[in-house]
Amino acid sequence: MAHARISANLPPNIDPTKAPIAFGKRALPKLNEELCSSELLTQQRALMALCDLVHDPEKVYQAIEIGFVGNLKTLLLHHDSTVRQKTTEILYIMSMHSVGRQGLIQNGVISALTELLDDPVDICRKNTHQIFEMMAKLPEGAVGILHAGLIPLLAPKLKTEPDEIQELILDTLSNCLRIEASEALATGAVTILKEKLTHSSVAIRSKAAWVLLEIGTHTEGKSEVCEEVIPVLVSLLEDTDPEVQASVTGALMFATIKPQGRFSALGAGAIPPLLKLVAEETSKARLSAIKTLTMLAELPDGRKTLLDHTDTFQQCLNDPSEAVKRAAQTAISVIKWKP
Repeated sequence: MAHARISANLPPNIDPTKAPIAFGKRALPKLNEELCSSELLTQQRALMALCDLVHDPEKVYQAIEIGFVGNLKTLLLHHDSTVRQKTTEILYIMSMHSVGRQGLIQNGVISALTELLDDPVDICRKNTHQIFEMMAKLPEGAVGILHAGLIPLLAPKLKTEPDEIQELILDTLSNCLRIEASEALATGAVTILKEKLTHSSVAIRSKAAWVLLEIGTHTEGKSEVCEEVIPVLVSLLEDTDPEVQASVTGALMFATIKPQGRFSALGAGAIPPLLKLVAEETSKARLSAIKTLTMLAELPDGRKTLLDHTDTFQQCLNDPSEAVKRAAQTAISVIKWKP
């Protein structure tokens, strides 16, 4: 199914080939001066030139030292959409470099970008979310997003943004919620993510399950996932996409750590599809499936059912993965345990 893509094409009256680029030591200082010009065309051309230069990590370092970031933060609120587009594009390119991410964090760019979450131009919002996604890969970037109060703003955007922006938001959330999930839980993120588990896009289904996995690593997150999501997760164990299966099984594994989660998964019929994943030697979900079944075997009804399937786990004892072997051994001992 084809989806509309967000275009980064510039208006027809903007010709980047006519952007004069200074060379040598004066290149960046000159462009920095032009960013502050009162002439719109001068600003636009300076941004075009800078957009080319910041692909070089050395130029990114120099730009940060000169003080470009302060001027770029100011331009984020410019009335001209082309200026906002190129400004966010430059910040995104800078965020691709380690030195750039550090510089943007130190200069408070995360908070400044909050103003663009409702920008009327799709590409400006896409660039903004690409920056957040890159920043969240660093622990200090993820912490910066949390401290900026962005989580309560990002989760609801999953309801309104185009698919490609939703994917970026989900990636950002997965890195941030690994650290702290309380704000997401307080703003109803689990309910929104539950809806995304049945999205037509494979990537969105998989990423939503992964965010729920990260939420499930927290004690309070496990409880909410148990209450709301487990039946949907179980239904997705038979998804046609292996990435979705892997993400869903991981989320289910964390949810079934709690007794409530085990009862819910067992009641939703999780054992047959999990056994099928264990039997598939190429399944990316195999290890998580074994661990989840081990927890279900701690329930009398679960153990009773799994006693007829120990041969499935026996086959895993020859798996090349040591982790799979150990998990299978544990599963067999739990299933065969007698009070």
